[in-house]
Amino acid sequence: MFGRRPDATLVRDIPAMRRFMPFISPRRNESLFYHRQEVDVDAALAFCEQRNEHRDPKRPITLFHVILHALARSMVERPHVNRFTKGGRLWQRNEVWLTFSAKMKMEDGAPMITVKRKIPPDVTIDEFVDGLLDSLNRGRRGEKTTSDKEVDWLLYLPPFVIRFALWLADRADDLGLLPKSMIDSDPMFTSAFVANLGSVNLDGGYHHLWEHGTCPIFLVIGKVDERAGGKRGVTLKWSYDERIEDGLYAMAALGVVKHYVENPEKLLG
Repeated sequence: MFGRRPDATLVRDIPAMRRFMPFISPRRNESLFYHRQEVDVDAALAFCEQRNEHRDPKRPITLFHVILHALARSMVERPHVNRFTKGGRLWQRNEVWLTFSAKMKMEDGAPMITVKRKIPPDVTIDEFVDGLLDSLNRGRRGEKTTSDKEVDWLLYLPPFVIRFALWLADRADDLGLLPKSMIDSDPMFTSAFVANLGSVNLDGGYHHLWEHGTCPIFLVIGKVDERAGGKRGVTLKWSYDERIEDGLYAMAALGVVKHYVENPEKLLG
């Protein structure tokens, strides 16, 4: 409370203007910066094929996993992008968390599931993929998370009570009063949210950020397409809360993502 949170540390050594930005732009969606990034994926696709020769065919490494792992690695190497604003202050998140959504079945009308994972800084690509697949499989089996159960319970209440409960939770979060167990189970309290539209052969678009929670980055991955010279590439579309760090630092972090996707063998180190 008042300078303490269970999931982050207050950032103090920053310029006055950056400290003041949450008051100039108090909402995430009025602080958005959009960026389109082109990435070559021939090396990543070949890397997946090589790694899958030694893996269970039912648990393959995919391009999506390589991009996610590269994103997690960039947040370790460029930790200032793993920050968020809350309660008019800037916070450094203590851990790297990634959230992504997936269809329970690849068919019209099938419900979406949301998976949130903590990513240790020294996790290997195989451990990373196995952890994600385990979480995804639990969701597709219908196993509910703590957050799912809380939402189910809230939906029994009248709408005005739900709105008041969310408002109360947000005020408690401003003061650092939410328990860590609630923060860890909520998919919106995350370093980045990722949607893979390429998995359904669609081009990516830009996404908004939610005011609930602390997510400062949304990444939409588009489909793999042919580029000049017969190369294959993918377009990554980023929505970024510019209050957390300046553009030069953020662009360097995106450069780390691109570097690892285009040189995936370095993810083994």
